[in-house]
Amino acid sequence: MEAITALMKAFWASLRDLLPIIIVIAFFQLVVLQEPLPNLLSILFGLVLVVSGLTFFIFGLEMGLFPIGESMAQAFARKGSVFWLMVFSFCLGFGTTVAEPALTAVADEAAEVAAEGGMIAHSEIAMEQYATGLRLTVALSVGLAIMVGVLRILKGWSIQYMIMAGYIGVVVLTIFAPESIIGVAYDSGGVTTSTITVPLVTALGVGLASAIKGRNPMIDGFGLIAFASLLPMMFVMIFGMVVA
Repeated sequence: MEAITALMKAFWASLRDLLPIIIVIAFFQLVVLQEPLPNLLSILFGLVLVVSGLTFFIFGLEMGLFPIGESMAQAFARKGSVFWLMVFSFCLGFGTTVAEPALTAVADEAAEVAAEGGMIAHSEIAMEQYATGLRLTVALSVGLAIMVGVLRILKGWSIQYMIMAGYIGVVVLTIFAPESIIGVAYDSGGVTTSTITVPLVTALGVGLASAIKGRNPMIDGFGLIAFASLLPMMFVMIFGMVVA
C-alpha cells in the first residue's frame, strides 16, 4: 500500500508539472488560433501515457538509479582505489552517453544534413559512419569529462575556474571549426545531459562527495553535468575539423 500511495503521489506530481504546458497549448489552440483540438481522444490518451511514463521514470530514479549510483561511488571511495574509480567514471560517462536517445537522434539528423550539403557522400554507409563517429566522439568526451569532474572532487579544485577555462577553449575552437559543425557541436553539449546520463552522473558526484572527508556534497557533489556539457562541444568541433 505504501508503494501504491507513493506511486499515486508521483503521478499527481507529474500531472501538476505538465499542467502549465497543457494550459499553454490549449490556450493558443482554442483562444488564439480559435480551432478545436484535432483527434481529442488520441491527444487525451497520449497525455495519459506521457504522465504515466514520466511518473514511472521519476519513481524508477528514486528507487533504483540514484541509490545504486551513490552506493557505488561511496564503495569506490572506501576502497581507496583511484585507478578503478577513474575507470568506472569513464565507463559510466561513455556508456550512458552512447545509450542516449537524444544523441542518436541528433547524430542521425546531422549525418543526413551533412550528406545533403555535400560534406560526406550521400550514401547509407557514409551517413552511418558519420553518425557513429559523432556519437563515439561525444561519448568519449563525456567519459573524459566525468573523469575530470571526479578528479576535481578528489582534489577539491574550484569548479568556476575550470569551467571558465573550458569555455575559453570552446570560443577558440569556434574560430577555427567549420561553420557546418558549430551548431551541431553546441547542441551536442545539451543532448548528452539527458534522461540516462544525468541521474547516474549526479548520483556519482553526490555519493563521492558524501564519502570523502572534508567534501561538501552541495558544493563538491554537483558540477559533473557541467563538464559533461562542455567537453562534447570541444570534441565535436575537433571532429568536424578532422572530417573536413
